[in-house]
Amino acid sequence: MEIDEFIVVSSNYVPGFKAVETHGFVYGLTVRSRGLGGQIGAGIRSMFGGEIKEYVKMMEESRDEALRRMIDHAQSMGANAVISVRFDSNDISDIMQEILAYGTAVRVEKE
Repeated sequence: MEIDEFIVVSSNYVPGFKAVETHGFVYGLTVRSRGLGGQIGAGIRSMFGGEIKEYVKMMEESRDEALRRMIDHAQSMGANAVISVRFDSNDISDIMQEILAYGTAVRVEKE
């Protein structure tokens, strides 16, 4: 792992690195909804059971967007890593889903 890469971990530390500054809490948030076509396709698929691929794709894209926004937030604070990263998800309505990525922005250096 090169130090010039942005580091994102779910642990409280990065092996081989030490945190030299803590910049604080950071987050990235997105709210998504399937379009009408995707909702109809997912509704039909749900009648027969099994994985609903339209929603899996939407949730994967949502997690990626929330993670990117969290990294942008951390970089704007001068961090080069985020530790203790977590995701949270909630329904806003029957057709909207909120995805939140959050953690602690830090500056790390190789030990």
